[in-house]
Amino acid sequence: MPVTPESALAALPDGLRSDVVNSFNEIVRNFREHRWEPAELNGGKLCEAIYSVILGYMDGCYPQRSSKPNNIVDSCRALERRSGFPRAIKVQIPRMLLALYEIRNNRGVGHAGGDVDPSRMDATAVLYMSKWLMAELVRFLHELSTEQASILVEGLIEREVAQVWSDGNKRRVLRVGLTWKKQMLLVLLPENGLVSEGRLAEWVEHPDPGRFRRDVLRPAHKEKLIDFDEVNSSIRLLPPGVAEAESLVNSL
Repeated sequence: MPVTPESALAALPDGLRSDVVNSFNEIVRNFREHRWEPAELNGGKLCEAIYSVILGYMDGCYPQRSSKPNNIVDSCRALERRSGFPRAIKVQIPRMLLALYEIRNNRGVGHAGGDVDPSRMDATAVLYMSKWLMAELVRFLHELSTEQASILVEGLIEREVAQVWSDGNKRRVLRVGLTWKKQMLLVLLPENGLVSEGRLAEWVEHPDPGRFRRDVLRPAHKEKLIDFDEVNSSIRLLPPGVAEAESLVNSL
């Protein structure tokens, strides 16, 4: 059975899974809203949640919730001394956790006296380190490629788009004057899974399904903004499409 965003962390207890996903989504949400300091602070919460997952994996029993180790530096270094585990789990992930925690503690975020003010640069580092950590987590839990894991992580992101109205299965773009391509990106942004070609055309109210496929879907697929499966008539937003859609949201 293929791994989906919904099943990516299904091996974890509900509480621990919520701690991981919620802290990750807080980082993404704060970054999108240009709230640099909260984005960085939540990096610490994600570190603690992922450390709890790694420790539980090594011990053979996951905790119900994440917890903060007394000394995360010593605790992460102790993981490196564990034998019988892949280097990604015992060395690379813990070392990335330490880099993320360092920004949270000593870059003017965690307490007074840091040597810099919270900034977009630091928050960007936190965002992409967090995405890497989440992808590695999904990758080793399911033995996936890095590309497959990255796509699943994008599917875990909760996105709210103010310019899109939703009522159950119906969506409408509220901003007038946008191209078909931009409308398509906006309505796809909140979606974590596949959307049928017919439903997408209905959401943007395109009058001609054939032209929609020819002029919008195929060019967007060629640009790697979406994955358009013409056999199954399904569409999924790809990471470059997510980036362009989020940039569009910010510009509006």
